[in-house]
Amino acid sequence: MGDNGVVNVGPEPLSFDDVIRVARHGAPVQLTDDAVAAVAAARQRVDELAESPTPAYGISTGFGALATRHIDPALRAQLQRSLVRSHAAGNGPEVETEVVRALMLLRLHTLATGHTGIRPTTARTLAALISSGITPIVHEYGSLGCSGDLAPLAHVALTLMGEGVVRDASGNVRPAAEALKQARIDPVELAAKEGLALINGTDGMLGMLILAIDDLTRLVRTADVSAAMSVEALLGTDRVFAPELQALRPHPGLALSAANMTRILRDSGVMASHRDPGDCTRVQDAYSLRCAPQVAGAARDTIAHAATVAGWELASAVDNPAVLDDGRVESNGNFHGAPVAYVLDFLAVVAADLASMSERRTDRFLDVARNHGLPAFLADDPGVDSGHMIAQYTQAAIVSELKRLAVPASVDSIPSSAMQEDHVSMGWSAARKLRRSVDGLSRVLAVEVLTAARALDLRAPLEPAPATAAVVRALRETVPAPGPDRFLAPEIESAVRLVAEGGVVAAAESVTGPLA
Repeated sequence: MGDNGVVNVGPEPLSFDDVIRVARHGAPVQLTDDAVAAVAAARQRVDELAESPTPAYGISTGFGALATRHIDPALRAQLQRSLVRSHAAGNGPEVETEVVRALMLLRLHTLATGHTGIRPTTARTLAALISSGITPIVHEYGSLGCSGDLAPLAHVALTLMGEGVVRDASGNVRPAAEALKQARIDPVELAAKEGLALINGTDGMLGMLILAIDDLTRLVRTADVSAAMSVEALLGTDRVFAPELQALRPHPGLALSAANMTRILRDSGVMASHRDPGDCTRVQDAYSLRCAPQVAGAARDTIAHAATVAGWELASAVDNPAVLDDGRVESNGNFHGAPVAYVLDFLAVVAADLASMSERRTDRFLDVARNHGLPAFLADDPGVDSGHMIAQYTQAAIVSELKRLAVPASVDSIPSSAMQEDHVSMGWSAARKLRRSVDGLSRVLAVEVLTAARALDLRAPLEPAPATAAVVRALRETVPAPGPDRFLAPEIESAVRLVAEGGVVAAAESVTGPLA
């Protein structure tokens, strides 16, 4: 990243932070001198092949099942336009701006590697589009994840041609030609190979993977906080989180999660109230309390694996055909989305399981047979008031949905392009459902935080740990203390915002310091 906040895009890999800054915070971009040089060198080789009488796939031939047709030079500009127009066939709801900006940045990086054969002016135009805040409208359906995210990327390429529909920097829907003119960006007349270079990549699914990793890294810390709050308010023990016990099973995530929970529960008056053997007759806590670090730790390790795959992808140049350093232009299969699709599906399993355990802890608060002296459903006047009964129903409905979303998309395949593309990754679909899974996990954890905070208040005059007390105070800025039943939906939504914006973790860290 440059000193002026601009993200520099060159042949070297982008960082996760680069992607997040551009996608979520609107950072502008610029191509480095090294990138321009690499792009120009590769383009020279493509121009040579375009002038050769020998057919070269994607340069002087058709595409996919139509690759056997040699295209007359006079028709090649039309070939590129036709490719983009026909492939911009997405349908359904509009995809989020942050996803489209991530997709655009990642495609620009592949162009910047010098392995696609695109012209420098076309790469610069894509960079200008990102920096201007113009976002092509991309749709939910259309990508099979092979050859990459063709339809979503084609909608971006269509904008570069001055066609299609976009959202401008103010978020207004406008014709692309109009928005480009206002931003003083000249549309591109695509040359040989350029249409294919703009659309033949896995950038959409990779962008969504990186965004999900960013979210889940925060949410797994939130899960440690919410679990600690539940252990505390349900009069559980923190002895099971001792480092010598975690060392018996040396998974890195397990040790981090257990250490987080120990720090969060430090100096808890609630925990101190039942440490003596005579104060508690339970031999051991339920799994949803006792095994919280084992589940959240495994989630951490899975996120780390997904991040490793994403790192490999950020170092990749995905296009077909590809221009090699020695000047050869070779057909390949690197556009297949399987490596990304697998980890996208794996993370949906993680989200579902973290949420499932969170819901079980919430449910324990509401049952007088298991909540150790708290009122039924944490109600002010049980029978007259229902307390958090239906908040748990909301959690349960989301958890059930997350279990369905955890069914992998990547095990599916449907042939296309007259059986030329006879095995596809469905990585885009895996990414789309993962975004719903991440949102659902945020909501489930929010209900647990809301419920655990209420339970901690009801444990008064016992004092919670300083870290959990800080979370309760943060929540109480928008959600009142326990009392008779109130309109509950806005309170749940306030808790969701606190979770999604990182407020739960930030409140705990104001006492503990950075959590792992």
